[in-house]
Amino acid sequence: MSNLSPCPECNSPYAYEDGALLICPECAHEWTPGVEGAGDSDALVIKDSVGNTLQDGDDVTVIKDLKVKGSSSIVKVGTKVKGIRLVGGDHDIDCKIPGIGQMGLKSEFVKKS
Repeated sequence: MSNLSPCPECNSPYAYEDGALLICPECAHEWTPGVEGAGDSDALVIKDSVGNTLQDGDDVTVIKDLKVKGSSSIVKVGTKVKGIRLVGGDHDIDCKIPGIGQMGLKSEFVKKS
């Protein structure tokens, strides 16, 4: 048997090596062996277009006209969005835009206000 450490996320004993990383086939978690606290780095760090760190509940301003996919609506430059929620994925901000409704935004098109 192997002497690899179990997955720090789900404690699965089936971890395998891929280069310098260990990978869990059950939860797809990747970590570097021997680095303590690797499972504690789950904090989502999302930055706006100018490098400010965003947090849940922040207010942001749109910096570019954005076309709404599947609609003829446009989110205009300067639109203020209040109370954002950070999520994982390619659109890392969930928010409610006045006049349009619930949307997902990319952090590269907003700045903290």
